[in-house]
Amino acid sequence: MYVGTLSFDLLLGDVRSLKEKRSVVRPIVAELQRKYAVSAAEVDHMDLHRRAGIGLALVSGDAGHLSEVLDRCERLVAARPEVELLSVRRRFHGEDD
Repeated sequence: MYVGTLSFDLLLGDVRSLKEKRSVVRPIVAELQRKYAVSAAEVDHMDLHRRAGIGLALVSGDAGHLSEVLDRCERLVAARPEVELLSVRRRFHGEDD
């Protein structure tokens, strides 16, 4: 069994309120969940309206599949024009951990 996680630190574009922030972050989280069957949520910078932290996790029996899905998730978030990807933190836990 392999577990992979990604943590995204995002800078949001023209957002002036927490309500506008939700309208940007929620669709990203929903798309990650729908497209790649990962567990995803907003996990950081909850009180700041121009920053967001999104975390996701995936469990797989195949390390190659896990790495491929995490790569796709990272590309999806990086390609969103309404956010700037400041950093990505990837963790990978295998059977040897």
